[in-house]
Amino acid sequence: MKQARAWGVHDGNTLENEVLPAMTKTFAATAGLFLLGTSLAFAQTTGDMKDMKEWQVAKTAKVALPQAISTAEMQGEEKGGRAIDADFEKADSKDPVHYAVKVVYPSGKLVEYGINADTGAVYKTENQPIERYFTFLTTKNFNEAKTTLKDALAIAEQKAGGGKAYEAEVSKDSKAVQYEIKVAGADKEQTVKVGPDGKVVD
Repeated sequence: MKQARAWGVHDGNTLENEVLPAMTKTFAATAGLFLLGTSLAFAQTTGDMKDMKEWQVAKTAKVALPQAISTAEMQGEEKGGRAIDADFEKADSKDPVHYAVKVVYPSGKLVEYGINADTGAVYKTENQPIERYFTFLTTKNFNEAKTTLKDALAIAEQKAGGGKAYEAEVSKDSKAVQYEIKVAGADKEQTVKVGPDGKVVD
């Protein structure tokens, strides 16, 4: 007569045929749910970013604009490059969230550097003619300006009562270097104009 097998006791074949497959299915299901949750969270975050305004996204950037400017000014074989303009761009299908920093060199060359706003790395470089952006201003005007772009950012943040400067531009038709800086605050953005002498322009 064949002896009945006791409850809770399994031979090797039973362990292999019953327990291990069940454990594998459980692990696969758990991993699948984790990946699904991660994907949904990422999709939700990306969607939220698309609905946010630039100044709101800029506040969350891991790399601040002054750091991006310093990185851009260190690029290139020619020394003495000076940042004169910086745009903040939200991520899209082609580019990550980034700063587009324009640097002018003593020779008159103008180069735009794309600086990843999350990693601080340079991910693209583009040579551009300075005449494309400025009607009257020349390299000499920028080099003679007493206030650098980074100095102007700090002045703008102080004038705004805090916040994070994330964009800076110079008027195309201006005859003097005057920075127009956008500062992201707690619940709004402000625009502050800073002249070549470091004074705030009302």
